Amino acid sequence: MKVTENSALELLRHLIATPSPSRQEEATADIWQQWLTDNGAGDVRRLHNNVYVLVPVFDPAKPILMLNSHHDTVKPSPAYTRDPYSPDIEDDRLYGLGSNDAGASGVALACAFLALKDRKDLPVNLLLAITAAEEVMGEHGMRAFLPHLAAEGLTPDMVIVGEPTGMQPAVAERGLLVLDAVTEGKAGHAARNEGINAIYRAMEDIDALRSFTTPKVSEILGPIKVSVTMINAGTQHNVVPAQCTYVVDVRTTDAYTNPETVRLLQQAVKWSRLTPRSTRVQASVIDAAHPLVQAAVSLGKKTFVSPTTSDMALMHGIPSLKIGPGESARSHSADEFVLISELHDALDFYPRLITALNNYM
Repeated sequence: MKVTENSALELLRHLIATPSPSRQEEATADIWQQWLTDNGAGDVRRLHNNVYVLVPVFDPAKPILMLNSHHDTVKPSPAYTRDPYSPDIEDDRLYGLGSNDAGASGVALACAFLALKDRKDLPVNLLLAITAAEEVMGEHGMRAFLPHLAAEGLTPDMVIVGEPTGMQPAVAERGLLVLDAVTEGKAGHAARNEGINAIYRAMEDIDALRSFTTPKVSEILGPIKVSVTMINAGTQHNVVPAQCTYVVDVRTTDAYTNPETVRLLQQAVKWSRLTPRSTRVQASVIDAAHPLVQAAVSLGKKTFVSPTTSDMALMHGIPSLKIGPGESARSHSADEFVLISELHDALDFYPRLITALNNYM
């Protein structure tokens, strides 16, 4: 079934008008579930606020291509000058929270699914997944959804992730580690040169982190980036501090897993205890020879490395290509908008990208 551009636009406006902050997306999940059912998507299923549907012509001999975008949003910026939930159209602009990130991508991917779901000549099985809690990488979003799919025997073999990329294919994004560091010393009177200064010990370790290198370096993402971003120590001017704490921001690559990176950093310091808050936000890189990349390039697209993270970070080991309408710079900003022409281009491009896989699989 082919959905008209007007129908797609009205769905997007309905989603914008319905608040869906992360972990509170029940209403937009209801909209998605009903809309897909009404438009003949097939057996529409739901896990928490994740809505998904598999093609009716499923062939177990073919790999699964998941078409994924998210329907949760951040909270509105205080700098908004207009109602964030009013889907106003002015010239080519559709305003509203979630219009750009990532409502237009989700709508366009859903329309591509409906247009292609009965095609037996495709080299893949399509699985549409409109998921929740992406903005916070929450426990009921992709973190719950992928294990649920695996339990159903539906682990994706590849993914198109709908995010605003100017409709250019992002083939990689860095992972993220946040480390809490604690350096111990011994308190003493500053005038009598007593104690062991925890700040000085921390400075030694921070200097080691500044010069941190690894034997392996990612071909596409380059070296791991380590930055100390917060520091705290001392109680008063004449007391040698017994403890210094600091925070380390680490942008990881595919050269090492996040747990491996943590171990390397822990080995690099002498005095500090480094504890990761989480290791789940992994780097993502898809090979240039992968059919998704080849198909996108064949259609005139130029690959790039994304500076932002997405649910690709939770799809470790699954080749994923991030591409969608809109611009990343508009995401999380006041008076967010997407161009209607960008939605139009995505409605046209996604089916062409998927059908182009026939040339590479």
